[in-house]
Amino acid sequence: MLTSIQLGNFKSWADTGNVALKPITGFFGANSSGKTSLLQAILLLKQTAESSDRGLPLQFGDKNGLVNLGDFHSVIYRHADESELAFSLDWHRDDPLIVVDPKVRGERVVEGTEIEFSTHIRGENGTAGKALKLVVPDLSYRIGNMTFQMRRKVEKPSEYELYCDQDTFQFVRSQGRAWPLPAPAKCYGFPDQVRAYYQNAAFLADLELAFEEQLRQVYYLGPLRAYPERTYTWAGAQPSDMGQAGEQAVSAILSSRDRGETLGRGKGKKRATLEEYVAEWLQKLGLIAEFRVDAVAKGSQIFQVKLRKVSDGPEVLITDVGFGVSQILPVIVLCFYVPEGSTIILEQPEIHLHPAVQAGLADALIDAHLKRHVQVLVESHSEHLLRRLQRRIAEKKLSKDDVAFYFCEAGDRASKLIPLELDLFGRISNWPKDFFGDEFEEMAATQEAIIKRKQGNRE
Repeated sequence: MLTSIQLGNFKSWADTGNVALKPITGFFGANSSGKTSLLQAILLLKQTAESSDRGLPLQFGDKNGLVNLGDFHSVIYRHADESELAFSLDWHRDDPLIVVDPKVRGERVVEGTEIEFSTHIRGENGTAGKALKLVVPDLSYRIGNMTFQMRRKVEKPSEYELYCDQDTFQFVRSQGRAWPLPAPAKCYGFPDQVRAYYQNAAFLADLELAFEEQLRQVYYLGPLRAYPERTYTWAGAQPSDMGQAGEQAVSAILSSRDRGETLGRGKGKKRATLEEYVAEWLQKLGLIAEFRVDAVAKGSQIFQVKLRKVSDGPEVLITDVGFGVSQILPVIVLCFYVPEGSTIILEQPEIHLHPAVQAGLADALIDAHLKRHVQVLVESHSEHLLRRLQRRIAEKKLSKDDVAFYFCEAGDRASKLIPLELDLFGRISNWPKDFFGDEFEEMAATQEAIIKRKQGNRE
């Protein structure tokens, strides 16, 4: 599970400070306040980790990527090309990562379940008409009480050196000519030469792998979801996620059905298929009475999503009911399709949903966390979703320690992040001004208008 992130000079953020990430983390605030940028930073790192280009420090993406952020100039704070991007990402592993020193008969150097990663990226040698060359001045991993760092030499910027901050462990050069280390691979990886030039540096590959594995467990669903279709084609593929627009939701249901997977529904309850679980949640949210996915004919690869709005009503296709069903379907499927312990990033999951359904969605997210240990990072404008989470804390159905809420606001020069302070009853003690608009002001203005109109009628 991701436990914290910190950004420096990224888009509208000069410095976010350390942002703690809990099992359910919500980012709220006005448009263009920096909420989305916080999530984009994680997606940028994931996109970079999955890129085949090891020489590119950051993969900013294209129209087919998780995010398309343009280039370094586009993302650096205030477009100041001379500044450095800074990323820090911490996470928790269920099983400890063990660092072994091969020089001392496999003796354990350090082990831990908490890993911290940080890196800096800067642009250099940019001239008119030419793109900046991206370089990585340093990167580091911290596990237990040890930090393993690769950093650029001040006197020879084209060369790098390895460093450990504890005297109990030192990197040992292999015999032979002391060739200089080249630049890192991407923004987080040690070059292959590290293993050849040092006798006891092979374990650094385990740190890179741990970073990649953690980001591989991150799944994303964007705010603009696909329109429902009258038919869906599925040839047996197993999608890794829902797609950015949720276009793989039906394929995910069929794939899970084909593999015979079932989900636990709680103590004493019969396990359910993903399709059954999704149907159950759509019913709880008051959207439909029945839900199923059927082939148009036996053995066909063409399927239809069929619904009943009420139990004794006619069966219709998903295209023939309100838009909300198709918009929330990928959200629900994603929560219960991804592997247990995954992290899902949701942008405005409440779009096109009735306020009551927005509140109910919070319960679905809580269910995914409690039953499947899924971490949810959500960017939202929904007061109803937030209020339901607060209510569940008051009801002791959700611990306040499992939740983090943040309010983002656009400052004069940089975005600001305000951690919202929750008590045991889910109450927010530092509620920002105009958090969801000024309800009292609206009521007062309405009442004033009513009085003026009545006075005008008398005249």
